[in-house]
Amino acid sequence: MLDVPVWLWVAFALTVVVSLAVDLLAHRTAHVIGFKEAAAWSAGWIGLALVFGAVVFLVLGTTAGTEYTTAWLLEKSLSVDNLFVFAVIFSYFKVPRAYQHRVLFLGVFGALVFRALFLAAGVAVVNRFTVVLYLFAAVLFYSTYKLLRGEEESFDPGNSFAVRMLRKVIPVRDEYAGTKFFVKEAGKRVATPLLAVVVAVEAADLIFAVDSVPAVLAVSDDVFIVYTSNAFAILGLRALYFMLAGLLDRFHYLGVGLAVILAFIGVKLVLQASHKMISTDIPEIPSPVSLAVIVVVLAASIALSMLRPAPSRPSEPAAPPRDDRPSDRSGDRSDDPPSTP
Repeated sequence: MLDVPVWLWVAFALTVVVSLAVDLLAHRTAHVIGFKEAAAWSAGWIGLALVFGAVVFLVLGTTAGTEYTTAWLLEKSLSVDNLFVFAVIFSYFKVPRAYQHRVLFLGVFGALVFRALFLAAGVAVVNRFTVVLYLFAAVLFYSTYKLLRGEEESFDPGNSFAVRMLRKVIPVRDEYAGTKFFVKEAGKRVATPLLAVVVAVEAADLIFAVDSVPAVLAVSDDVFIVYTSNAFAILGLRALYFMLAGLLDRFHYLGVGLAVILAFIGVKLVLQASHKMISTDIPEIPSPVSLAVIVVVLAASIALSMLRPAPSRPSEPAAPPRDDRPSDRSGDRSDDPPSTP
């Protein structure tokens, strides 16, 4: 385990808190976020993550800095799947575009809390029971199989367990009420669809943690490295979504690239566990090699997607509207959500 000075933990916590406060103040008024604004914010989040990585290099050494960079880039690439699910959720609940940032902000805040719990538990288990690394590798190999076969599980926002439980705890009305999560009707407090959307986003993040946590633990088993890299990758999700919304389907080879990365990380886990449990003669994959593989595979999948565009698919007839989906009756056409990528 790394000997992380207390001031570095404090600096990380202050960076996250100040960043979230600045983001919230900058978007305190609900509005539609365009490409230029999203690109500027995305560049800012990436720059912040890289600056923190440079501090890790200087304070904790080259190995720690390489592990942080590798883990951050890995989580950043895996988070692309989250963007597809965000689009599905927003389309299902017909979330006005002006309200989407508020939803994602709360989703990111919840993800920071849940990832802290999952990663702390994961590090504790791995450090005590090395054999669990084989189980984590099996999870990653299965995810690889689903990606290559196109059998990745679909996410039904309205039928998710979390949303169904919410509806049992409190009534959820059909219409939005601005950015409010609760309103009073006939003297009773009821939830707006916006609360159901936040719950669906949090539930989706829990699902993605099944792949994310084992993958990052293959890079490092230090709590500081795995959590800070996750946090900075999560912080940039909102801007990345608004920047790439409507363009995600163009990167059609990215799924294959993610499958290759997950398979590689699975192999790294197997070798890591075998090195500790069977024989020290079994080599482990160094962090610089892992970083190089992730960069090359991501670059190749994006380049292939641009050089060989996906064949256009015949348009399908629009599905009839579902009665159980919420609606926004404000009449403002500019708030209509974008089509699902």
